Amino acid sequence: MKLDSKTPSGPIEQRWTKHKFDLKLVNPANKRKYRVLVVGTGLAGSSAAASLAELGYQVDAFCFQDSPRRAHSIAAQGGINAAKNYRNDGDSVFRLFYDTVKGGEWRARESNVYRLAEVSVNIIDQCVAQGVPFAREYGGLLDNRSFGGAQVSRTFYAQGQTGQQLLIGAYQALSRQVGLGAVKLHARHEMLELVVIDGRARGIITRDLVTGKIESHVADAVVLASGGYGNVFYLSTNAKGCNVTATYRAYRKGAGFGNPCYTQIHPTCIPVSGDYQSKLTLMSESLRNDGRVWVPKAKGDARAPAQIPDAERDYILERKYPSYGNLAPRDVSSRAAKEACDAGKGVGPGGRGVYLDFADAIKRLGPNKIGERYGNLFSMYQTITGDSPYEKPMRIYPAVHYTMGGLWVDYNLESTIPGLFVIGEANFSDHGANRLGASALMQGLADGYFVLPYTLGNYLATAKAPKVDESHPEFKKAADESTAKLKKLLGIKGKRTVDSFHRELGLLMWEKCGMARNAKGLNELIQQIPALREEFWKNLNVPGSDGNLNLALEKAGRVADFMEFAELMARDALDRDESCGGHFREEHQDEEGECVRNDDKYMNVSVWEYAGDGQAPKKNVEPLSFEYVHPAKRSYK
Repeated sequence: MKLDSKTPSGPIEQRWTKHKFDLKLVNPANKRKYRVLVVGTGLAGSSAAASLAELGYQVDAFCFQDSPRRAHSIAAQGGINAAKNYRNDGDSVFRLFYDTVKGGEWRARESNVYRLAEVSVNIIDQCVAQGVPFAREYGGLLDNRSFGGAQVSRTFYAQGQTGQQLLIGAYQALSRQVGLGAVKLHARHEMLELVVIDGRARGIITRDLVTGKIESHVADAVVLASGGYGNVFYLSTNAKGCNVTATYRAYRKGAGFGNPCYTQIHPTCIPVSGDYQSKLTLMSESLRNDGRVWVPKAKGDARAPAQIPDAERDYILERKYPSYGNLAPRDVSSRAAKEACDAGKGVGPGGRGVYLDFADAIKRLGPNKIGERYGNLFSMYQTITGDSPYEKPMRIYPAVHYTMGGLWVDYNLESTIPGLFVIGEANFSDHGANRLGASALMQGLADGYFVLPYTLGNYLATAKAPKVDESHPEFKKAADESTAKLKKLLGIKGKRTVDSFHRELGLLMWEKCGMARNAKGLNELIQQIPALREEFWKNLNVPGSDGNLNLALEKAGRVADFMEFAELMARDALDRDESCGGHFREEHQDEEGECVRNDDKYMNVSVWEYAGDGQAPKKNVEPLSFEYVHPAKRSYK
C-alpha cells in the first residue's frame, strides 16, 4: 500500500493557499458532466453535497435516516471552535493549531491540522450568513466560551444545541440544491458495498430500507461522510444507527484504515443505570465552564452532596491540573474520574459517578444566567434522571463518544483508493490520539465547505477514467454479494437476537479495549472475538424478510461488520505499545497515572490493509514529523 500524504512544502501558513493554486480545475461547463456520490448527510456530508452542487457537479446524496435533519450531527451540544480572537485573549490560528496538535499527543499530520485552524475563521462567517443563531453578547457580538484543552475562549455556540443549529444551516443549503435539481437525495438508503473498477472508486451498492431493493449507483467519484464507529462498544453516546459499515466496506475493497484504536472517552455523560439501556446520554463539555467536578475525600461517603462540607470534597481536576482545572482535555478528565471511582470515592449506584456541581456558578451569576447558557441541557438531565441540576449536582461518568481513527486520507482527503474521498469523523486526519472539544463540528464543516470542493476537482480534472454504467460486471458482482449476505443473515434461523450479540461484543470491547487497555486483555480479546463471531453466524435469528422494512436485518448487517472491525481495533491497540491520548495502555504511565508515549517507535500513523478473509491485516506506516509544534510531555498542570 502506497501512502503518499501529498503534503505541500513551504511555510505552513502558506501551504494551503499555494496548494489550492497548484490544484487542477474543472471548467464550469465540464462540471456538469461529472457525477459525485456523497454517503452521509450530517454536517460533513450535507455541506459537501451542497457545495459540490453549487459548483455545478451532479450530486447524489444518501442517508439511512428519513431526512438529513436526523443525522447524528444534531447531537453535538457545546459549540464549534474558530480562531476569531473576539475576546482579545491571545487566540490565533497558530494557537488553535498548537492546542490541537498538543491535544492529539503529536499523532496528527501538522499540515492538515494547520489548514483546519486556518479555515475555521471562515466557517463562522458562512454559518452566520446561513442564519445559524449563535449566542450573542449584550451588544450583539457573537459570544464565546471555553472548552477543554484550551486557555482561551474560542468556542461559538447556540445554547446546548449547536450541532442541531449548524445542521439546519447545512440542510437548508442542501435543500436548495435538491430543489434546483442539482442534488438527488436518497433517504432511507444504506450503502452496502463500494464498487472499485480498474483500481478507482466508481460507485456504490445500496439497499432501499423501505422496499428492500438493491440498487447500483455509478459515479466519477465517491465521498464517504458516514461518521464514526463508537457503537462497536454497544453503549456509547452515538445514535443507535451509527455504524462502521460504509468505511469498513471500503477497507475490505482496499482503503487503508488509520489508527482504529483511537477512541475518545467523553468525561461528561449520564452514568449507566441498568442492563436495559441501549445507549448513553452526553452532557456537553461546555458544562465544565461553570460546573466543578468533585468526589468525597472519604471512601464510601454516602451522604447527600449538600451534607458534605467543602473541606471534605476533592475537586479532582482543580487539584490535579491547576492551570486548566475543570477544562482539562477529555482523555485526561475521563481518566481522573475513573481513578477516583476505582479508589472507592465514586458516587451513586455502584460508585460509578462523580459530581458536576453548579452551586458556586448559580450563586455567582444567578439561575437565569445559567439557564441562558445551559437551560436545555439541564432540562434534558432532569428528564432522564429526575434531579434538577439547579438544586443538586449532576452525576456524570465517562462514556465512549467520538472516534479519531478512520479511513486514511492524504492532504486532499483522498483515501488509498483513487476517487474515494473521506471527510468528517469517517477519516483519521486531524485529531491525532485525542480530539479537543468543539473540534468535530469544525472539521466536518471545514472538509465539506472549504477543502473538498477544491481537492475533488483536482482528481476529476486529472483522472481521465473511462465512463462505466450499471451493466459493468463489477456492479453486478457487488450487488450479488450484497444480496447473498442479506440472504445468509436471514437464513441462519438461530436463537439469539442481534442486540444480544451486539451487547456481548460491546461489553468485551469496553472491558478490554475501552478507557484502559493492557496486553493481557487485548490478547484475550483477539481470541474471544472470532469465537463470538462464529456463534453469530451460527445462532443469529433475524425475523422477517429482505423485501420490506426490516430493522432487525439492518442491525444484523451492521453488527456483522462490527464483529470483524472489533478485531482490527484490538489488533491496532495491541500493536501500539504506548499510551497516547484516548489510547491508554496501562503498562505505559508515569507515577501520576499520565500517558507515556514512545515517540521513537510510534510517532506515526498505523494504516491497516485488508489481506483477505481469515488473514491477519497488514500494517503500513506513515511517519509523522513536527516542524512547528515540537513533541514534549503533554501537561495541563
